[in-house]
Amino acid sequence: MAGLFGTDGVRGRANVDITADLALGLARAVGDGREGGLAVVGRDPRRSGQMLADALHAGFHSVGVDTFDAGIVPSGALSFLVRDLGTGLGVLVSASHNPADDNGIKFFGRDGAKLSDQAEAEIEARYLAGPPWQLASGAGVGMRQQLPDGVDRYVEHLASRFPYSLHGVELALDCANGAAFRAAPLLFERLHAGVEVFAAEPDGTNINDKCGATYPQFLAREAGGRLGLAFDGDADRLVAVDEEGQVANGDVLLAVMAAHLKDQGKLRGNQVVVTVMANLGFRRAMQELDIEVVETAVGDRYVLEEMRARRAVLGGEQSGHVILADRTTGDGLATALKLLEVIAASGKPLAELRTVMSEYPQVQRSVAGQSAIGRPIAELSPVAETIAEVEAELGDDGRVLVRPSGTEPITRVMVEAATAPLAAECADRIAAAVRIAIDPEGSGSP
Repeated sequence: MAGLFGTDGVRGRANVDITADLALGLARAVGDGREGGLAVVGRDPRRSGQMLADALHAGFHSVGVDTFDAGIVPSGALSFLVRDLGTGLGVLVSASHNPADDNGIKFFGRDGAKLSDQAEAEIEARYLAGPPWQLASGAGVGMRQQLPDGVDRYVEHLASRFPYSLHGVELALDCANGAAFRAAPLLFERLHAGVEVFAAEPDGTNINDKCGATYPQFLAREAGGRLGLAFDGDADRLVAVDEEGQVANGDVLLAVMAAHLKDQGKLRGNQVVVTVMANLGFRRAMQELDIEVVETAVGDRYVLEEMRARRAVLGGEQSGHVILADRTTGDGLATALKLLEVIAASGKPLAELRTVMSEYPQVQRSVAGQSAIGRPIAELSPVAETIAEVEAELGDDGRVLVRPSGTEPITRVMVEAATAPLAAECADRIAAAVRIAIDPEGSGSP
């Protein structure tokens, strides 16, 4: 099973790709030889989550690792609990923004950050090697301890570090019927904000369903002049809605925060770390502010690695992952607090703050399948020729990116241009070329 780990852990269709046997084996692979160790396990509300979490607990116990069961918690809470409990290891069962039928397994190290590529490769190699495992027996068999106050600990930690009261602030929260369904309302009510909550009734099958950070138009309709905060399934992303009902994605939030931190003299090195997906408008805004843009591959862990290498204090992704100086992973609730801090400190609404950048229209297309011959799809004919043609047409007023998804078996095509129709036309042309490269025999299908 080569390539088990993708951009964000192991992910696929629950009980098809991501099975209880896989979860059991991965836990054994991680815990093998660590008898007496500790791990904290959490999940989002997907129907398959309990099955997979139970298998992880069993796998850890079989090799002598005790576990804390955090239940349903946001990604940021799992990261915090690893550090707070000193377990040295954490696992979150979640497919983040993916549909309810998918699920995934993400591992976190003792610092609360997602594991490196090398660490994941070592886990995968041990998993594929299989038995014999160093199985525990007798008093050495691991045990599970419930952690019913995990969300409360996390919320109290965030609230205690926020320097303002939100008394009189009206917020609309979209919890995506996901892991933030309890934590987000609890946090903002704890800070005395007026809160109306949407999509906070998870039933195991409605996570990310026409709501949350991947569908912010729902909250844009419902916010009614209030600041809107939309999270995804595991709440590691935040997408906001300003007071005029306009969506502010991760690029906009990063631009607002970067400008504020620089104005306060707190943007170390005058740099911000982003991925290749960052909007051209963001890049030009940072250029005008004399802020260096450092680029990484897609994935918040790559952003964090570069931030650490450069000692940067701000980074993130267009999708809404934002990493702050005191964070070790994307945390949508912490991002929301930082945004509210900027709004409070500046005395300006998000609708005004966001004018620091003008977004270029960006169109994305997803094509089923990926390159099967070991070369990047963008280098194959006729994709390379089509990309060259489009880039020549766009010149300095556009950008093209073609890449395999790290979380789904698809190829993503992104085009930015001066107008949305032009971006769409160019994206469609490139997507058609990608289909031919992936499946020459079936290239006539849409």
